[in-house]
Parts: sequence; C-alpha cells; structure tokens
Amino acid sequence: MLVVGICGAQGSGKTTLCAALEAALTAQGAAAATLSLDDLYLTLAERQALAQQVHPLFCTRGVPGTHDPALGLAVIAALDRKQPAPLPRFDKGTDDRAPPQSWPHAPARTQVLLLEGWCLGAAPQPGAALAAPVNALEADEDPGAVWRTHANTALAGPYQTLFARIDLLVLLAAPSWDVVASWREEAEDKLRRSGAARAMDRAALARFIQHYQRLTRWILAEMPARADLVVRLGAAREVLKVGSAD
Repeated sequence: MLVVGICGAQGSGKTTLCAALEAALTAQGAAAATLSLDDLYLTLAERQALAQQVHPLFCTRGVPGTHDPALGLAVIAALDRKQPAPLPRFDKGTDDRAPPQSWPHAPARTQVLLLEGWCLGAAPQPGAALAAPVNALEADEDPGAVWRTHANTALAGPYQTLFARIDLLVLLAAPSWDVVASWREEAEDKLRRSGAARAMDRAALARFIQHYQRLTRWILAEMPARADLVVRLGAAREVLKVGSAD
C-alpha cells in the first residue's frame, strides 16, 4: 500500500485536497482512504493526565505528545495486510475521541492511504533552538522550556516511527506564519458568524494558535529541502509553484 503524507499548516487546504484526491483515485478504480493526524489525538482524559504529570499546556491538543502515533501505525498495519480497518475519529466539539462504533472503515485491499496533518513528517528541532521562547505563550507559560522540550522529544521518538511509513511526502507551504495566523482567524470568524458554540473570541484564538507557532515556522524553514513535492501557496491559497525539494 502506498502512503501519501500531506503536511500543511492550519488552513492550507489539506482536507479539501485529500477529499479531491480520494475521489479521483476512487473514480479511477483505486481503493483509497484518508486518515488525519488530528484523528489520532489522545483522549481528553489522557491529555489531562499528561498535563498533570508533565506540563499544563499538554491539556490543549495540537503539538507532538498529544497524539497516539501507535494508533495510526495499527491502522496502517491492518491495511498493509489488506484487511478493512476502522479509521479513528476525533470529535473537536467534545475535545475527545469519538466512540469507536462511529468510526468509518477503510476498505480491504486499500491501495492508497492519504495521511494528512499540520505537523506530518516534521523533524525535531535541535535542542539549542528550544532555549529562547518564540512567543508570549512560551515566555509566560513555559519559561523553563519543559513543554516544548517534551513535545520535541516526542516528535523525535514515536512520531518518527509513524512518519517513516510515508512513501511520498507533500508539503503545502504557506507564505509565512503571519499568513497562517490570518487563515486561522478567517476560519474562526466563520464559526463566530455561524453561532457555533465552540467558536473562540480573538483573545482566545490568539493564545491558541501560539501553541502551533514554533513547529509551523520550523516546518516551513526545514521541510522544503527534503519533501518529495513542495506546493508553494500564496496568501489567498493560490498555487504559486509546484516542484520537488527546494
């Protein structure tokens, strides 16, 4: 089975691209399925325990250390055996994993798995890079670098085992972190206008996206040199350039 990894910051269009690719593959007679790294988040109880044992910031899903890479590997292993496999789902409304009985199934003899995520395929940062905070969240709430060091250690460990199964790595490269932040604000503004109960106000959103800032910036700097395909995006998500590693 071919595993295509699609990495892209929040709002870069990963979900839309995967839906289009899966539909195109299916139309050509190829059995395909999509799995998001977001659906591999630890349960709320597991993250709460991690927050108590390691650092309070781990209660918020997002960074490495808040996923279950082994769950993703189990799905891939079943599909490699040509078996049908349940695809985990995470309910962001309840901030918890959805009940297993509600999970969809990838078909037996799946030929292509589209694996997507905001930090999919990311490499850990050098230890020295963790010393200085990159934003107010790190400076005020992680002054001893405990949270970011633990996340980086997790990324260097179990995540790399999962990422090693990727056969083709595609990076949807945003122009900059500032553009990513504006995309996330745009999405949240739509939720606010729809009256969604889980919509964050601007202050809450500004704090939330800081959880992602360090690794997003690192990915944009480091990954283009080794990704199999880099799709350069403009501020309006238009495709500016498509090519192999920079």
